[in-house]
Formats: sequence, structure tokens, C-alpha cells
Amino acid sequence: MSGDQERDAALSQAVRLREQGQTERAREELVALAQRYPQDTEVAYQAGWAHDVLGLEAEAVPFYERALSGPGLSEEDRHGVFLGLGSTYRVLGRFELSLRTLRGGLAEFPQDPALQAFLAMALYNAGQGREAVQTLLKTLTASSADLRVRSYRSAIDHYAEDLDAME
Repeated sequence: MSGDQERDAALSQAVRLREQGQTERAREELVALAQRYPQDTEVAYQAGWAHDVLGLEAEAVPFYERALSGPGLSEEDRHGVFLGLGSTYRVLGRFELSLRTLRGGLAEFPQDPALQAFLAMALYNAGQGREAVQTLLKTLTASSADLRVRSYRSAIDHYAEDLDAME
């Protein structure tokens, strides 16, 4: 088996373990893989995710940062890194880094509702409640399939721009 095939098989096995709820074993295998392939962004992302799932947010950060530092991630995985790292920074109380990361994700994935929701939480935690509410309202109107929300979209969007308006 070639090195690439060996890496792919080991990574698939570790992801499968995580998906099956064997998160500690998956984390151990992913840490070993990350040591073996230190420049591999996909391995780094999966290692970050495994730490995150176990509530080891501080340990997840370097893996997520490594995953964003180079090429090689699929679009879906890159989105996942922005979300995972932004959320992890928020949980750790590193609000400015959270905002920067989530906004970076939105620069690549504009109007993504999941990134917007996590941005709103980070904004709230950073003391920017007005922008948090605006972000949530705009995300709601842009992504909701609910007929009532859709019928009031223009009014909700209007008031999102001026939360103090009473007209």
C-alpha cells in the first residue's frame, strides 16, 4: 500500500470511529496521523473536530488553525473549519478571534446561515447585541421556508436595519 493509500485508509478509519461514537479512539488515531502528516490540512481538520466533539476546545484550536493555513481542503471541509474554529474561539472566550474567523468564513461563504448564526452568538458575547440581533433577523428572513416569515420578510428586514424604529 502506498503512503497516500495508507494515509487515506487511516483517515477514513478514524472518521468512521468518530461517526460511530468512538470519539476518544478516533482522537488518538487522528493525533497520531497529524504527527505523521503535519502539513495535511484534512487530517488537521479531522483532528480538530475530534477534540471539539470531546469538549477539548483548547486542544482543538491548533489543529483547526493548521487546517486553515494551507491548501487541500474541500469546500465543505473548509466551511467546517471556519465554523468549528469560530465556535471554539467563542466557547473559549476569545471573542475577537471568533468574530474574525467567522467573518473570514462569511467572506468565502456569503450568507451561509450556520456561519451567520455563530457570528450572531459571538457578536452577542462581544457586547455587540444590536448587530447580533440584526444578523439573526436577516439570516431568518434569508433562510426561512416558513410562509409567515416569508410574508413579513420586507418588514422584518426593514426593522433589522433600524431596531429602534416604531413606524
